[in-house]
Amino acid sequence: MFRVTRRYRFAASHRLHAPQLSDPENRQLYGKCNNPYGHGHNYEVEVSARGPLDASGRAVDAERLDELVKRQVLEPFGHRNLNADVSCFARVAPTSENLAVEICRRLQENWSRAFPGEWPKLDRVRVAETARNIFEVKPFEVKPFEVKRFQVKAHEIE
Repeated sequence: MFRVTRRYRFAASHRLHAPQLSDPENRQLYGKCNNPYGHGHNYEVEVSARGPLDASGRAVDAERLDELVKRQVLEPFGHRNLNADVSCFARVAPTSENLAVEICRRLQENWSRAFPGEWPKLDRVRVAETARNIFEVKPFEVKPFEVKRFQVKAHEIE
């Protein structure tokens, strides 16, 4: 069994702002990342798949994986304002954790079209927002068709 990881990059902007919180609560929770004008990142995404070697001696067809990531991640998120241009982030703060969940969900949802056989399987998604802030999620941790909703009560951030 092999794990194959491919790296991708895209630039996007966002503002960390939870619509269910007040402006002061958002400023307290997210600090400088709640800037009303947003800020940008050069995200690095790693997508890992695992599987046995096939007859060609490969565990994953890299071209198929690249095309899937291009359609489901790079095109929808690249050079976008995540808050304004990506519908799921109208309801949930576009934290890097939520971005990783959404990327994983999109890949899971479309995986069988790109890889119709039993193998390979999506193994994990990692999103690096900066060199120090890296977020990882595995498919079994993400419910299909659902982005985890962020909810916090005002007393939890005091």
